[in-house]
Amino acid sequence: MPDNPPSCPQNRRRRGRPSAGAPANGRTRRPWWALALRTMVWVTSAVLLVACGVTWFAYRSLTNGLTTSDALDAVKKNAPKHLDSSVNLLLIGLDSRKDMNGNDLPKQFVQDQLHAGSSDIGYYNTNTLILMHIPADGGKVSAFSIPRDDYVETLNGDGSSQGEHKIKEAYANAYTGASERLAKQGIKGPDLEGKSREAGREATLATVQQFTGVPIDHFAEVNLLGFYDIAKVLQPITVCLKHPVKDRYSGADFPAGEQKVDAKQALAFVRQRHGLDNGDLDRTRRQQAFISSITHQLKNEGIFGDLGKLQGLFGVVKKDLVLDSAWQVLDFAQQAPNLTGGNVEFHTLPITGFATRKGESVNLVNAEKIKAIVQQTFAPSPASPASDGGDSKAGTKAAPATVDIRNGNGTGGLADTELTALTALGYTAGQTGNAPSQAHTTVAYGAGAQQAAQQIASRLKSGTATQSSAVPAGHVRVTLGHDYTPPDSKAPSPAPSDSASSVDSGESGPAVKAGGVPCVN
Repeated sequence: MPDNPPSCPQNRRRRGRPSAGAPANGRTRRPWWALALRTMVWVTSAVLLVACGVTWFAYRSLTNGLTTSDALDAVKKNAPKHLDSSVNLLLIGLDSRKDMNGNDLPKQFVQDQLHAGSSDIGYYNTNTLILMHIPADGGKVSAFSIPRDDYVETLNGDGSSQGEHKIKEAYANAYTGASERLAKQGIKGPDLEGKSREAGREATLATVQQFTGVPIDHFAEVNLLGFYDIAKVLQPITVCLKHPVKDRYSGADFPAGEQKVDAKQALAFVRQRHGLDNGDLDRTRRQQAFISSITHQLKNEGIFGDLGKLQGLFGVVKKDLVLDSAWQVLDFAQQAPNLTGGNVEFHTLPITGFATRKGESVNLVNAEKIKAIVQQTFAPSPASPASDGGDSKAGTKAAPATVDIRNGNGTGGLADTELTALTALGYTAGQTGNAPSQAHTTVAYGAGAQQAAQQIASRLKSGTATQSSAVPAGHVRVTLGHDYTPPDSKAPSPAPSDSASSVDSGESGPAVKAGGVPCVN
């Protein structure tokens, strides 16, 4: 131990240690609980290390014994270029009922405590993928959940194509191929499991980078057991539901309103999809809301003063989490104060419809539009419409207003697409929803929002904005018509399918903002 241990990030900075500002490298776990678990562990690590009360001993306790991965090194050469010194993180939830060495979790534990079915379910699919962006200036953190059934071209770590599959299957496909190949070479046991999982991580990283068009600097991977372990340390955890629910598949059985849940109930909360209006997409918002609740609890409920809970969290991080080998957690903690302060906004990438491919239900996506949304949100170019607030006068700042979008176009996902684009321009995100079909896009505004409404109407080429007493003060209401075209691209259209249907614009739901206990379906 050094004579002058750096108990706070500032001490490390004074000692001349390198910062985590430059791009680096990442790892995986299950959809709903994976997302929450992985993020909880990740956020917990950052929060713990930001707090000056955390000692050098605690830091060493956390970092010694971490499981790390070099998967990012394998995909770095094909990664998109960074536009600035911001940091992009991929949180991976692995849908596997196995431990780090490939052993099945105890059947009774999985069924009775996790309520997750037998240990042969799930395989190595990444049912949770969340891409988080920390701006170079330390501003608001943006995050996109990637629906697990999005039908895309998946890649191997070397950039070779696996063909078109659900995005969650990139990991499993690469894992299977590597496992079969390595087994023929005589590799077995934990070594076989570790090398095969590494191939899965590389494939997931390569696929997400291609799909979103942005580089990944760090990643974290977690599994089903990890979520449960974290929830056990932090329980009871506060969540909120708009409606009562009961689902025998996940074990969810909750009344409406705000309530405290234990570890088993927390897992059911983030796993439920049956019985929800929007299925998987509603479950994604459950995950986002759960993360918000956890960060709120970590910040406000004295977790850092509870040595027993701190030790428990450290133990879970080392047992259940995989981080990329270049991730210096303490240095990173200096860079992400907004992450732990609640200044995080979660979005769900839009889909254009549902279809059947290779006998399976999938989400159809507009790949080019996805790239445009992510790139505009993460790193808007000064030369893009972001510089003019959409009113065709370069350099004009977006006027203050909250924007609500209604979709009367008939093509699913457009309300979320336009709201994301307008939020990136500087307007405040409001609500999305559906409207009766209409030919032309219209813009209405409430008291105090005329300037913003005129800017937006100019951007959408929808004519003159009109004042309406039905629109709340400070709000602009955009109703998309058949003449609407998403920014910088043609409107998405589903590919031919033997079974395809459109999606309502509100399917992905409005953004979930961290810093409290959001109420969700």
